[in-house]
Amino acid sequence: MVVMNPTGDIAVQQRDLILFSTGVMLLIIVPVLALTVWFAWKYRRSNPNKVYDPTFDHSTTLELIIWTCPLLIIIALSAVTWTSTHLLDPFRPLERIAPGKPVPAGTRPLEVQAVGMDWKWLFIYPDLGIATVNELALPVDMPVHFSITSTDQFNTFYAPTLAGMIYAMPTMKSELNAVLNQPGDSWGFSGNYTGRGHSDNRFKLRGVSKTDFDKWVAVAKAGGKLDTNAYVALAKPSEKVPVMRFSAVQPGLFDKIVNQCVEPGQPCMVDVMRGDMLRAAGKPAQHLPAPMPMGGTPTPALEKAPNDKGSGPNVTRPKDGHPPGPHKPGDPANRDMSALNPLPLPGAPRAARA
Repeated sequence: MVVMNPTGDIAVQQRDLILFSTGVMLLIIVPVLALTVWFAWKYRRSNPNKVYDPTFDHSTTLELIIWTCPLLIIIALSAVTWTSTHLLDPFRPLERIAPGKPVPAGTRPLEVQAVGMDWKWLFIYPDLGIATVNELALPVDMPVHFSITSTDQFNTFYAPTLAGMIYAMPTMKSELNAVLNQPGDSWGFSGNYTGRGHSDNRFKLRGVSKTDFDKWVAVAKAGGKLDTNAYVALAKPSEKVPVMRFSAVQPGLFDKIVNQCVEPGQPCMVDVMRGDMLRAAGKPAQHLPAPMPMGGTPTPALEKAPNDKGSGPNVTRPKDGHPPGPHKPGDPANRDMSALNPLPLPGAPRAARA
């Protein structure tokens, strides 16, 4: 029900779109269900007044009703869906804060960089120089521009009271423009399953006034620093992570996360791709990382020698040293089922079980 009670203008418009689409579709569903019951009652066998016409095969009036009504509904849904898809485009800058309240001229949106991690959310406020984990505070009636990415798994950034669901993908940056119109606390999470810690991969969304937001920023500036070492430690999988605040953030950290080059010595993907493009064009790629060695044509797995394929742990080995079979302890045939008696020929007596 939180989707039906949003506190942000984008989420309100999406709620209204759901209600409109449902109402329009009910214009067909409700009459069809009602007519089904009415037809069953009117043409029941015990009705002495029912009309039976075995020569009936066509009615122009019924054909017009049957085809025109759904066609009009499809046209209405298509028009509303097309316009809403463009008006509610997450990349589209906001034109209003609320119904009848356009964005004031010269208003600069609050920049927030969201990073989906295992299993937590990192929020960087680049203009304020702070960062938080599992806590997103936004001033009400302030346009917010999100830059969204993920570390190594597909996530979805979803705060139902704020706006719709946006994919957070590794090595890619997505965007969202939204606004909160009411103060209060709610929750956001990833709508994409990401393994063991997914259930606790949530963050607190706090809508506060401008004054309270300034106080929150002052409290956040009393935290530690999010440098390379702190980020590398934070990026390790962890569950049920409490709220964390950082008073300083390494410049350009979000771009390095997108390009997967936070760790020292790791080349950025954008530099590698630029170097590949220059080399493909026959131009010198100065000060760019060398291409990754390919080692010639790779050998298919089925053509490799057994020693080159590697091996994994034996997960089927009996525990506590128990023998593999009760009838022939230690017989290796118990591992491949060849110790079972073969099926007898037709007509031959079956051997008794051991």
